[in-house]
Amino acid sequence: MPVIRELGALPYARFLRPFEGELEVGGDYTEMHFEGGDLDHEDGGGSRIVESALTGLTLTGVKLDRARLDDVWISKSRWIGGSWSDASLFNVTILDGALAGVQAYGGIWRKVVVEGCKVDSLNLRAAKLRDVEFRDCELTEVDFGGAELNNVTFPGSVLRRARFSKVTVKTVDFRGARELDVVEGWDALRGAVINSGQLAEAAPALAQTLGIVVKDR
Repeated sequence: MPVIRELGALPYARFLRPFEGELEVGGDYTEMHFEGGDLDHEDGGGSRIVESALTGLTLTGVKLDRARLDDVWISKSRWIGGSWSDASLFNVTILDGALAGVQAYGGIWRKVVVEGCKVDSLNLRAAKLRDVEFRDCELTEVDFGGAELNNVTFPGSVLRRARFSKVTVKTVDFRGARELDVVEGWDALRGAVINSGQLAEAAPALAQTLGIVVKDR
């Protein structure tokens, strides 16, 4: 998926207005630029964020439960804790940032690119991901348990201790991943695509999952 890398290249860049104040439950934020500084434990649950940009932020414990993000560009921002449960993300780009301990279970992500990010303990349980790309990311202990995965790819990314228990796979392609470490859910990944090198590395875990005993003598 094509990615816009500069704020000024956004089709709505010239309409952006600086955000002032605090997030509000059920707020409506259109053509806003959330720039720099810290947002601590603010609650934007149920809000709409449309054609907006978030740059250079540190967001700690921020709640966006049931929020809707449409055409949102996020760059060089750090999300620490907080929740995006049941949130809807459509045409969202997240660049060169970090997601740590974010609770994003039950959400709907469509046409989302996460690039150059460190992603740690992201909870995507029971989420629905369609046309989602994790590109050149470090993903550690990300939980996809029970999620529905449709056209999800991981080019250039490292997955460590990933969990895929009870996922529904429509199209998942791991071939571009630089490292693929799955600690739960190999049995649920029927239909996913891996390369021969990944198969060799995963062989012990696959054998254990299938109950195969490997003996040389």
